[in-house]
Amino acid sequence: MLRVTLRGGGLPTVVLGTGETLWFGRAPHRALDDLDADHQLRATALALPLCAPHVSRVLGALEVGEEIVRLRWRGSTEAQLSSLFDAPGGARRVTVTEGMSALLDEGENALVVLRGREREAGVFDDLQVVLDVASQDPEPAGAPPDRALPGEDGATAPAPRLEAQTREWFVALALAEPWLTGTDDYPRPPSNREIYERVLGWHGYAWNLDRSQRVDDSIRSISRLAFGPDDPFLLGGGRAQNVRFAIGRRAAEVRLVTVEDLERVEATARNRNVPPT
Repeated sequence: MLRVTLRGGGLPTVVLGTGETLWFGRAPHRALDDLDADHQLRATALALPLCAPHVSRVLGALEVGEEIVRLRWRGSTEAQLSSLFDAPGGARRVTVTEGMSALLDEGENALVVLRGREREAGVFDDLQVVLDVASQDPEPAGAPPDRALPGEDGATAPAPRLEAQTREWFVALALAEPWLTGTDDYPRPPSNREIYERVLGWHGYAWNLDRSQRVDDSIRSISRLAFGPDDPFLLGGGRAQNVRFAIGRRAAEVRLVTVEDLERVEATARNRNVPPT
């Protein structure tokens, strides 16, 4: 059995199981009216937020089968489909156009609708949706429900996170930026100098990150939190460049930093740099 998790900036998280279909676009709900009753029971429509007026009402249909997940593209708006967290140079990236269909890889896939989001009147940028495909074994019949341990209330604890607006949080944002923006085919991870300049541009103050050792120390702290006992710095081996790629990818995977975090700091930087009237 397969499970697909769909998420993106401003989107509710949607989880689909085997046999289900998701129609998505600017206004896809009318597409369900054309389906027969049986298909309507297994179909869902999702309107993407902040779609530009030129985006098709129905961009595509995501069909989850027993062993494959197929994306059928129905919109006139072009998009790029890529394996979001594959190694640079090995990631698959294809352009999908009207009438095309593609099978999604297991793991995380990025779908970027080119100029699909309207930030403000007449200003367009790309709209990104992440599709996470995972295998799922069916639960055995009669499996007992999860129970809290004695003395516990069973409440879910928050996942370990970086404290927002701290030095490590900004460094993680700079390191993970290629994966958050779908540009993970960049030939190398950002250098210490590039990380320092990105943090300075976002925050206006970069602590002491102009010193390379302080950047390295922050990256090691991020790695410990992101990987736990599998911290690549503890395991050793591999080139420093590969380790940085792994940490940036992992920071995005476990949501130490998010697309929303990146959008907020960039908006803050733009507003701070607006000259007085």
